[in-house]
Amino acid sequence: MLVLKTDGDPIMIPLDSHIENIQGTYCDLNEYFCQMNFCLSGNWEYKKGIFDKFLDAERKVWLRVPFEVMSGRLDGECDGCDAIVKLGKPYVLNHLYNEGLDDEANISMTGGLFNQFQAPVDPDAPVKSRWVTQAEELLHQLEQTIVH
Repeated sequence: MLVLKTDGDPIMIPLDSHIENIQGTYCDLNEYFCQMNFCLSGNWEYKKGIFDKFLDAERKVWLRVPFEVMSGRLDGECDGCDAIVKLGKPYVLNHLYNEGLDDEANISMTGGLFNQFQAPVDPDAPVKSRWVTQAEELLHQLEQTIVH
């Protein structure tokens, strides 16, 4: 199944994988993902998260494996973490970002911080087939490690 933009170009491509629906401790699964240079996405929450791996040098094309916490607590670190997680459906995503600084940056009234970075040009840019192929190969390697 492809998720399509209105012009027909794919923006997110879900991938079939044997790791989908696997349950295990966050620490054990995190170790497998770290061995393949995945990291915990910065937008994790106590009940869900995403293992991320960039596929291109510019860090715009990503292979993502979402997970949800089935029991316990996720705090982003393995020390003291007792979370049991269930892996979701992997997908490939392309985020097309502006390069450089934003000439019209604003001062945040609540945080007092200066936001100098531009918003993405297209957070859901089309995904080229070569990235899908690369992501499928990485998933196959993960399957060999996690499933067997």
